[in-house]
Amino acid sequence: MTSLSTPIHIIGAGLAGSEAAWQLAERGFQVILYEMRPQKMTPAHQTSNCAELVCSNTFRADHLENAVGLLHEEMRRMNSLIMHAADLHRIPAGTALAVDREPFSVYVTEKLQNHPNITLSLGEVTAIPKEGIVLIASGPLTSDALFEQIKALTGEEHLAFFDAIAPVIDAESINMEVAYWKSRYDKNVAEGEDGDYLNCPMNETQYLAFIKALLAADKVQFKAFEEIPFFDGCMPIEVMAERGIDTPRFGPMKPVGLDHPVTGEKFYAVVQLRRDNRMGSLLNMVGFQTKMTYGEQKRLFTMIPGLENAEFFRLGSLHRNTFIKSPILLDPALRLKKEPRIFFAGQMTGVEGYVESAAMGLMAGRFIAETLQGTEPNVPPSDTAHGALLAHISGTSAAHFQPMNINFGLLPVPPKRDGKRRLSRAERRLAVSKRALDSLAQWLESCAV
Repeated sequence: MTSLSTPIHIIGAGLAGSEAAWQLAERGFQVILYEMRPQKMTPAHQTSNCAELVCSNTFRADHLENAVGLLHEEMRRMNSLIMHAADLHRIPAGTALAVDREPFSVYVTEKLQNHPNITLSLGEVTAIPKEGIVLIASGPLTSDALFEQIKALTGEEHLAFFDAIAPVIDAESINMEVAYWKSRYDKNVAEGEDGDYLNCPMNETQYLAFIKALLAADKVQFKAFEEIPFFDGCMPIEVMAERGIDTPRFGPMKPVGLDHPVTGEKFYAVVQLRRDNRMGSLLNMVGFQTKMTYGEQKRLFTMIPGLENAEFFRLGSLHRNTFIKSPILLDPALRLKKEPRIFFAGQMTGVEGYVESAAMGLMAGRFIAETLQGTEPNVPPSDTAHGALLAHISGTSAAHFQPMNINFGLLPVPPKRDGKRRLSRAERRLAVSKRALDSLAQWLESCAV
């Protein structure tokens, strides 16, 4: 058993590293949390805060009929710092959990800085510590020097994919004579209240002109990475259009359920914007990640009705994401098989999304604590959201391994009937979530930490 005073090295103060550090510190372990920012910035980060949200500001659906909502609830029941911070800084977004990103990351940073068991060490880590427990949670924007260290350590080539960031717009610059607030089908909107999404409608002529310009627009070219696929959940809008002229209209520009709240008019396509901060002064273009050049973004996005005079606080951009061949390299407790003192967590392991990354940090923290207490890590059952993600990381065929969000397809198949009555899709999903939470409760009772 290792002494509580022996520090654990955690590389990367993103969502996964921050969560892991908190889990360990709360159990009395000393942690050194390394973060290269602000000494060395990434192409996507804008601050030196821990757990900065660099892409969207949403943690996605927050109800038990959605798998990520189940993951939220499991994390809450395991004292997750990230979920606590998200709940404290929640802003309106319908059934989604969206957060005011800057105060969210400031809060996480202050909690970590003020914890007596955590030392925040600023500066780039170019060499993996040769002794002691190490958690690599450097994320998809790992520096080149550390990336080379990881590649040498694992002996495996890393896979890579691009992640695209959507633009953020000044709310006051939007033409509200055209745009209107409404949630799809007015779901969860109380009488007399506006919806949580601002909608910019298009007729067929406007849509086709926009798609034509989108396909012809200048894009950022990365010839060295032309063969790297985009993750479907963050596919650039122009790549989506390349798959078919109507593809965006059946994706982020889907008009169904968004009839005009006053006139009842139906539209050919709709661009939705979501609040990006609590005040609602910033709006995020939903599903409009892009690799277009900045000049082209301004030209094309101002073609959208209601955005003719839009002012962009942030334009879309791309950054490289990397992940390891986890099914070959890691065991179910996120340990490197060839050197078990080294753990991995976050998106580098092959999960996709803020919540999934934080969840793997939470798991790594618990597994490290159990290891240091001299017990074998207790992996949660596969019928929980956390267990399902771990099974994906360690049990998927390496030949077909790709980053994955949590989804009900990773969990055991739910029952289709309750006696003679056929269950609806929502009922089946709720049944899966209830089973998962029951299973999680039993698992937590069996845990040593």
